[in-house]
Amino acid sequence: MTSRRTFTRLLALALALGSAFAALPARAEGLLRIAQQFGTLYTPFHVMKEQGLIEKHGKALGLDIKVEWTRLSGGAAVNDALLAGNIDVASAGIGPFLTLWDKTRGTSNEVKIIGAFGAQPNFLLTNNPDVKTIKDFTDKDKIAMPVAVVSVQGRILQFAAEQAFGPGNAKKLDPLMITLPHPDATAALISGGTEITSHLSNSPFQNQALKDPKVHRVLSSYDVFGGPVTPTVAYTTVKFRQENPKTYKAFFDAFEEATKWVEQHKVEAAQIYVKVEQSKLDPAFIAEVLSDPEAQYTLVPLGTLKFADFMNRIGAIKAKPASWKDFTFEELHGASGS
Repeated sequence: MTSRRTFTRLLALALALGSAFAALPARAEGLLRIAQQFGTLYTPFHVMKEQGLIEKHGKALGLDIKVEWTRLSGGAAVNDALLAGNIDVASAGIGPFLTLWDKTRGTSNEVKIIGAFGAQPNFLLTNNPDVKTIKDFTDKDKIAMPVAVVSVQGRILQFAAEQAFGPGNAKKLDPLMITLPHPDATAALISGGTEITSHLSNSPFQNQALKDPKVHRVLSSYDVFGGPVTPTVAYTTVKFRQENPKTYKAFFDAFEEATKWVEQHKVEAAQIYVKVEQSKLDPAFIAEVLSDPEAQYTLVPLGTLKFADFMNRIGAIKAKPASWKDFTFEELHGASGS
């Protein structure tokens, strides 16, 4: 067993090492590590990668940028990676982002949104013919999503539950939530025969599932929030932006260019998506998904303040932002967000 004296010595050493690392100078600009997840909403990232847009905008600023891409599933894993310093730019649902923003406000690790991945609906799907509304779920139904409760899908379901069952009932369906990445959840929903009867999904997975006659839609996130919502966002720390202004600007400019390009070149964007994802889906099908009239291609957050108000109301975050600008960087503030 470790003695008290040994423990004290180890603690002092840890504190000394922590002080030493804290005193190290900021990392030189030129390296950008980005995390992404699953879905066609990440197509702008695929375009940025395929066309070398970050590198292009870096060179315009006199900077050679090395870009490293990593794939994670779930906002919790993305947030952990960002706080650990393993990535520089995170991408996750607005729910996990707001959770981290609330925890880091006023600290050196405070996070803010760089831009949204456009407005796209999330569908609650089921293969249970008896489920027409969320009031029809029973204990025998399990609802899959990337991370139970705390993902953007989990918060959407809570918001819908509060609307359906009344104030104080936002968490009524929490026991039915199951953590499973979108690709696996889609496969389980289509195959049937498992405890998973439902999936709170995104594109292209929800579009793929709805082609199966056993699967139908229960609700859309647009129904729940009364209009378009940007469910997923890219974000970083205030510290990273301050210490790496050229790298940050190169990323923002590339993100903006890619988003506009996807809107104007959906067929080519679909081909890039299939190539980068090594997907077996037909590019024509992906182009159809990208052409959904409900999708909006914009970096400006929409519906996020309503999302934040809800999370504050149920105690998921302590702070109640007065404006969507409270948790976004200045580059977005000239637009009409919400």
